[in-house]
Amino acid sequence: MNATMQRSAVAGRTSGKVATTARASSMARPRLPIAGRVARRSAVTVRAVAEPVVVDKAVEAPAKPVPSGGDPWEDEKWTKYKWTVYRGVAYDLTPYLDRHPGGRWLLNLAIGRDATALFESYHLRPEVAASMLKRLPVLADFPVDAVPPSPRPNDSELYNAIRERVRKEVFKGTEIKGAHRSGSEGAAFAVLGYAAAMYALYTYDANPLTGALLGLGGAWIGLTIQHCGNHGAMSTNPVVNNLMGLTNDLAGGSSLMWRYHHQVSHHIHCNDDALDEDVFSAFPMLRFDDRLPKAWYHQFQHVYMWALFPFLQLVFQIGDWQALLTNRTVGATLYGASNFERQTLIAGKLAHYFLLYGLPAFLHGPTAMLGGAAGYLFTQSIVLAATFAVSHNVPETKPLDPGPTRENLDESAVTRDWGVQQVLTSANWGGVIGNFFTGGLNLQIEHHLFPAISFMHYPAISKIVADECKQRGIPYSHYDTLPEILGRFVRYMKEVGAAPQKPVKRDGEMLMLSKF
Repeated sequence: MNATMQRSAVAGRTSGKVATTARASSMARPRLPIAGRVARRSAVTVRAVAEPVVVDKAVEAPAKPVPSGGDPWEDEKWTKYKWTVYRGVAYDLTPYLDRHPGGRWLLNLAIGRDATALFESYHLRPEVAASMLKRLPVLADFPVDAVPPSPRPNDSELYNAIRERVRKEVFKGTEIKGAHRSGSEGAAFAVLGYAAAMYALYTYDANPLTGALLGLGGAWIGLTIQHCGNHGAMSTNPVVNNLMGLTNDLAGGSSLMWRYHHQVSHHIHCNDDALDEDVFSAFPMLRFDDRLPKAWYHQFQHVYMWALFPFLQLVFQIGDWQALLTNRTVGATLYGASNFERQTLIAGKLAHYFLLYGLPAFLHGPTAMLGGAAGYLFTQSIVLAATFAVSHNVPETKPLDPGPTRENLDESAVTRDWGVQQVLTSANWGGVIGNFFTGGLNLQIEHHLFPAISFMHYPAISKIVADECKQRGIPYSHYDTLPEILGRFVRYMKEVGAAPQKPVKRDGEMLMLSKF
């Protein structure tokens, strides 16, 4: 796939198989905003005339004007930089890549895109982090208008109020020393200990039961330590976070692809029908949203989805290899992924295949191995599918009728209140026990507001979030138990499967897909 196709809006949308006729026509030949188009035309005649000026704001070096414009993803004068955009200003991240406290892998997510939302949602003290930007080189005359703009969490009054209270009441200043990224060490030992014990049992006697027990371990890894590690929230040490994140690869996923489709797409644009890959990645088999086209069989999806969920892990396998070859996962292009990160995917897949298939087949024969592997795959897939899906697919988070959530999602992605969006499009269930076993994913609202905080702090944070929402009359969705929200999820899937398709009011915003 060539570079143009990788970044085309058609590829971005049809990868989820959800393009409508109107949208497909608007995306077939994506057009930049007016300023971007003028810049691109001017670049044709000046590309070889001058190089862009890099300004070090720390010393306030004078900027020499150069002809602006060009394609920042293809023109050589821009591609030689590890550029990102923050609040309308383009920076070169190159001198900071190996000095970022959170590690290079997280910073790589910002390369080649407007990273405002990533930046502001990941730092509990944004004023401190923003001061670091002032030390980075600014790319003068960079075609910022050509880069799809990002939401701006710091413009959310709700988010700012919650974050300030979390700093004062939960961490009381200790976040300066990284307290918000610690506290889950005990959970990590429990998860890894269980997984290791079940693998020993699996290799001792590979069969569907031991495979299923190991599958629970694989699911527990996926819900907890890999999730928290890839968010940079398991430790203040990026090496520890990376190692925890790589357990995703051992369990059958890909930490690299997860970081891009989960953090760049889902977390920033939760329940956006165009930009959140979780909304459309299962289509056309499953219709998670009434803004997607309706097929006759969707009315039965609440029944047949249980026959599809066991194969989730196999879908991951196919998708990860495809993404490696195309440089794009569902919802995001891998602009900043390093060669080493790509190599971890290959090494991780080979290790997973050896541990799940190769060694048991050698010890017990192919028949025993196949039975055990089936137990693993089906159990892990069902647990992950059920626990992931309930968080954003209930009437409160995707209402079929008008209300505050629908109104929020009908706004432009860059103008809607980001903090309010995270609250309205997520639902919680359970409490401390659920938090331990799901890595905080049961407290999905708090996780979406603070993805870089260790999940062990979410129960305390949830009290603050609920209180701030109550003061403002913002709905805060919480179910008492997993069976309760799971039952409501099943009913919602029946309702949305039968609901007529609703028109989308933001067709013009599909242009954003051309560069995501």
